[in-house]
Amino acid sequence: MAAAAAKTTTTTTTTKAPRPSFLGRRRSCPPSRCPQVLRSSKDDDGGDATSSNSNGSFLRRGLWAKVVAPAAAALTVALSPIPSSVVPELLGPGSATNAALAALPASNPNTDGRAILRYALPINNQNPIRQVQKSMEAISAALRVPGVKFSDVSKSIRRSKKVVNSDKDRRAILAEVTNPGRRSDAASKLSEISSMLSDFEQVVEKKDKQEVPVLQQKILRLVGEIEEEMVPAFPYEVPGDYSNLPQLKGRATLELKMKLKDPAQRSLDYDHFSMTMVVDGYNAPVTSGNFVDLVRRKFYDGMEIQRSDGFVVQTGDPSGQAEGFIDPSTGEIRRIPFEVMVDNDKESTPVYEETLEELGRSNEQPVLPFNAFGTMAMARSEFEPNSGSSQFFFLLRDSELTPTGSNLLDGRYAVFGYVTEGKDFLDGLKVGDVIESIRLVKGEENLVTNARPPTAAVEQEQVVAEE
Repeated sequence: MAAAAAKTTTTTTTTKAPRPSFLGRRRSCPPSRCPQVLRSSKDDDGGDATSSNSNGSFLRRGLWAKVVAPAAAALTVALSPIPSSVVPELLGPGSATNAALAALPASNPNTDGRAILRYALPINNQNPIRQVQKSMEAISAALRVPGVKFSDVSKSIRRSKKVVNSDKDRRAILAEVTNPGRRSDAASKLSEISSMLSDFEQVVEKKDKQEVPVLQQKILRLVGEIEEEMVPAFPYEVPGDYSNLPQLKGRATLELKMKLKDPAQRSLDYDHFSMTMVVDGYNAPVTSGNFVDLVRRKFYDGMEIQRSDGFVVQTGDPSGQAEGFIDPSTGEIRRIPFEVMVDNDKESTPVYEETLEELGRSNEQPVLPFNAFGTMAMARSEFEPNSGSSQFFFLLRDSELTPTGSNLLDGRYAVFGYVTEGKDFLDGLKVGDVIESIRLVKGEENLVTNARPPTAAVEQEQVVAEE
């Protein structure tokens, strides 16, 4: 489905600035193979994609034949139901779907956005600090056991203490803190972790199951702060085709404040809340840069939630005909390319412009997967990965039945961040709830903007529009 046309501000004939070079290139995905998408909320017929009848379906027969049955069941609610005539074919004896069950990952997928962000940092994974991280995160599995499996918690604590109390391992950790001026701070944090691990041992001895996750998260927060100091300068060059677009050369933390309409009618005892989000420019510099730039412009302030269906919460569609942000420097909707960083040792830069399915790489895993409740990703027009602008969505699923590499989202939509605090509020959002504000808390210095100056024609058009 093609994107809706942008609004025009004057009838004067003018010469528009050229479209970004990445748009309009020959696509390798014919319509018969391309999946439909969590698309822009305006469609060709003027319909609203927040309604159940106008969302379309990205669950096509060709895709379903490659997806495991649990993942299919979890994703069916996304847009529109699968035709009943297709289901027996897919789920019957000997079907490709049943055959794919054997391909389910043996280990539990990582459904914690904060943990995903830690693993996504471009640092040396062989550094001893990763051992501390893995040991502390392993406690989450022990917490899922009724009553808490304290023996496993004790093992994780011992492994972590062995690292932070080893002079050799401490030197190895501090040697990779890139800013020498920050090494003393990192050393202090290691000492603080060591002290907290001793306290942790006392908690385990008392079998205080309420305190276990509290101390776990405190230690992991310090581990993450040390790991962030280990990231070198931005590790790669973004392709020059996108130099005119905002880019985030690092990470940014943002606070979103929401105002709810009619909370009493929804049996809610609150009418507003705040969430913390982290967007990852290391793995999605263009997508994250676009979002942070719009936040700085206060583009989302006062905007309503435009879709909430139990699968995603979506917003970012401005009022009027245009379905994206109108760039003042061009007078046109600013589009960004599809962008995904693949988790392998062969590529150091993201894949751009084509989805992993189009490239025949559907089974490869992205660094930023759709595993976590509160995953943030770009919405776009049907059949065109490079049509994202301002509309984005939060995923409301973290099902272990839809792990990375076995769902219909990874590698087809551009993930750029996660909700790290307050994500439980997402479930209560409805269409019409209002974003009071989104503000940058940390990381504004990582935003790089090289916007083209307005052309004479665009400047003239802006003057006419103002008159």
